[in-house]
Amino acid sequence: MRIAVCVKRVPAPGARIALSDDGAAIDTKNLGFTTSPHEECAVEAAIALNEQHGGETTVFTVGPPEADEQLRYAISVGAHHAVLVSVGEEGADPDPQATAAALVDAIHARETAAGEFDVVLFGNDSADSGGFQVGVRVARALGRPIVNGAKGIAIVDAQGASESGSGRAVEVRRESSSGSDVFRLPLPAAVGVLEGINLPRYATLPGRLKSKKAEVPMTTATMAAPRVVTRRFEVPEEQVTETVMLGDGADAAERVVDLLIELGLA
Repeated sequence: MRIAVCVKRVPAPGARIALSDDGAAIDTKNLGFTTSPHEECAVEAAIALNEQHGGETTVFTVGPPEADEQLRYAISVGAHHAVLVSVGEEGADPDPQATAAALVDAIHARETAAGEFDVVLFGNDSADSGGFQVGVRVARALGRPIVNGAKGIAIVDAQGASESGSGRAVEVRRESSSGSDVFRLPLPAAVGVLEGINLPRYATLPGRLKSKKAEVPMTTATMAAPRVVTRRFEVPEEQVTETVMLGDGADAAERVVDLLIELGLA
């Protein structure tokens, strides 16, 4: 079972975001970075499938050279290989169409060298831009069916084996307002994973040592001119909440009544 996982380097959740002076970019000097949470779960799903069915996982990312950190973390928790598609300096964020094209080229190159991937996993959407586009665009370009929002993934016997003779499919469970939808996609296929499908494992000390020694090839993507251009970011006004103690016991009764009248509840 050969699996590819596409991940993205994003600011760590909870980080305080600062903008450049002109508001056209995010100031990354004091930011910590991590793997987008949906994609962290996709890496865990890939490793779990390898543990059940054998095979190997290759992790891809399109980003700055610093994204090597996220790829090595994926190796430390069990991924076998990683490929970095560099877009140049830190802070560069190509649009979804350019990102998808770069991933397609990288996946094609890896498949030509080592064989076809049975499953290509994505995060449902990235934690920073939340575009929901890259996975669908890559799957379309690769000619593979895709289901997003996966909350369950299993490899099963396909009903009516294909001409390739593989006889396998990926069964994807997606939650809906009426319960769950279950899709069965013939391999090769693509799946967009939703956070919460699993609990990602932590890196072990041997895993971290292995990741430091791992070879992470880097290619440079020739990015097309973006069709979606960011003009300016704006930081929303912070909403400050305040808690006021009205008193203790019977002493607070008068102030509670005053508050209820102020709120129009009495």
